[in-house]
Amino acid sequence: MRKYLLTAVAAGAVIAATGSYADEAAAQKWIDEEFQPSALTKDEQLAEMQWFINAAEPYKGMEINVLSEGIPTHSYESEVLTKAFEEITGIKVNHQILGEGEVVQAVQTQMQTKRNLYDAYVNDSDLIGTHSRLQLAYNLSDMMEGDFKDVTNPGLDLDDFMGTQFTTGPDGDLYQLPSQQFVNLYWFRKDWFDREDLKAAFKEKYGYELGVPVNWSAYEDIAEFFSEDVKEIDGTTIYGHMDYGKRAPDLGWRMTDAWLSMAGAGSKGKPNGVPIDEWGIRMEEGTCNPVGASVTRGGAANGPAAVYAIRKWDEWLRKYAPPGAASYDFYQSLPALAQGNVAQQIFWYSAFTADMVKPKSEGNNTVDDSGTPLWRMAPSPHGPYWEEGQKVGYQDVGSWTFLNSTPLDRAQAAWLYAQFVVSKTVDVKKSHVGLTFIRDSSVRHESFTERAPKLGGLVEFYRSPDRTAWSPTGVNVPDYPKLAQIWWQQIGDVNSGAFTPQEAMDRLAQEMDITMGRMQRADEQANIYGGCGPRLNEEKDAEWWYANGGAKPKLENEKPQGQTVNYDELVARWAEN
Repeated sequence: MRKYLLTAVAAGAVIAATGSYADEAAAQKWIDEEFQPSALTKDEQLAEMQWFINAAEPYKGMEINVLSEGIPTHSYESEVLTKAFEEITGIKVNHQILGEGEVVQAVQTQMQTKRNLYDAYVNDSDLIGTHSRLQLAYNLSDMMEGDFKDVTNPGLDLDDFMGTQFTTGPDGDLYQLPSQQFVNLYWFRKDWFDREDLKAAFKEKYGYELGVPVNWSAYEDIAEFFSEDVKEIDGTTIYGHMDYGKRAPDLGWRMTDAWLSMAGAGSKGKPNGVPIDEWGIRMEEGTCNPVGASVTRGGAANGPAAVYAIRKWDEWLRKYAPPGAASYDFYQSLPALAQGNVAQQIFWYSAFTADMVKPKSEGNNTVDDSGTPLWRMAPSPHGPYWEEGQKVGYQDVGSWTFLNSTPLDRAQAAWLYAQFVVSKTVDVKKSHVGLTFIRDSSVRHESFTERAPKLGGLVEFYRSPDRTAWSPTGVNVPDYPKLAQIWWQQIGDVNSGAFTPQEAMDRLAQEMDITMGRMQRADEQANIYGGCGPRLNEEKDAEWWYANGGAKPKLENEKPQGQTVNYDELVARWAEN
């Protein structure tokens, strides 16, 4: 992948020789009043902003439209950085915020109709398999040496980004530029776990130490312990688990975000499992053609590990979560956790960190009077089918994506805005607001060394090698919008009781194969997927695949002995790296 490694200082030297500081006053105001702290000195920031001023000159007065989902990072971009960008460059940006499902729908609609709905999207890197196959998104590697060359920041420094490996297609080219990144981890109330009376009671009942669960057996024991034995702390009824189950698009992402592979459904191999990924889709090594999701085609979407994963999600939600959790969606589960009545959550997105470190005065009962978290984040436990070498968890990389149905001049102006909101000038400050790190230079900034004790392990995680072990959806998924919409409906049927986990996953796998069959025909007839569309295997008995590298057969014992680890020892290991 081509790199752009000039520093902002070098860029400033070029600008000093060729340009004037036409809007220097506006840039200086924002640098002084908003863009601190920064990885750059103020002079370096001003040099980088002067590059933007000069590059934006042909687009002054233009009004562009971009779209992203609603998390604190994007709210900051929409409410603050658009104003800064307009004052500094003269380009007005309407940065709209919608739910993630609506963002995916808009991307899909623009790809299907070729009508320019938005000039750029913050679109999850989960669509990398889609964008690299359909060729409906601008190839950024090509564009940065072609039509985007004059509007590509010399100080962009792609090597400083932590997630570009997830936005790179099988061809080695960059299709998306990270704007925010967060990880799916385990969350727990460390203050409760450290109580000697609770530790003693837990060990007496279960025979091992109360700590961060290494496997799902321990997680289940801890959930049972807090829900059924402890029951109440400081006059508050407490629960051992939190999750959500509302029949909505985010219920599907709840499962595709590595839940099946955390249980052990996929194959070994990083970052997504080879040949079977976390969706249960099989694609042979060295190829670009998915061959099926059903066990009978060599996939694992309805295999024993996947069914176990769905069964445990449903069982824990009903037995150990607060009343009403089964009707929560992704966004409703956050304020519920902040009430302070939950001991742990196995599936917790670090994008919630910004809200979970709010003070008590704002209704957050998971911090102490000084604002220090009473909770911590740690690696998620894995299920009984999991083996060393398999995917350990999910990481979301929301990335700037430009569809080639967008007129070139509008895409160029939007590319300037995208680079602005991820620039070294603003990224440390943006990271403090949203806590969704994308740059190594930001997470290692001294201001985060000072703030780390108030962030519950987030900084330690992102400074450790573990940050690369959690990965987004990979290239086995040939058309994310078409396949993702199948998931939430089938999982919703489990929550409603209409189907058992096995029935729902059988239907899910079959529908994915039917949909991929349509993609195969479209690719064979019209090269829609560039020859990298599905090529489904002929069906064989499940037993044949169990014995020949397909899904894993059912275990006789799906609840091995629980295992835990001491949190402080875990963080010490992170800090050593």
